[in-house]
Amino acid sequence: MSDRIKRREDVNPERGEHEYGDVEFADPTNKKYPIDSPEHVRAAWSYINHQDNAAKYNAEEVKTIKERIRRAAKRHDVEISEE
Repeated sequence: MSDRIKRREDVNPERGEHEYGDVEFADPTNKKYPIDSPEHVRAAWSYINHQDNAAKYNAEEVKTIKERIRRAAKRHDVEISEE
């Protein structure tokens, strides 16, 4: 599994940081999918499992993002379904 996620041209990373602050993101390169709270973990899992969102990444990147969200879910005691 690659830890590196490519910079997306359709995203401004500053926007994510401005919106959520200096928090942990499942995609830290593009500042997408904050995973700093139970609510954000649930939302991140829901969004990355939407086909249109996942399609913006290659398969390895999706795998990396999902693994980061799963680890955050355990830390925050959040139950997520395996989709």
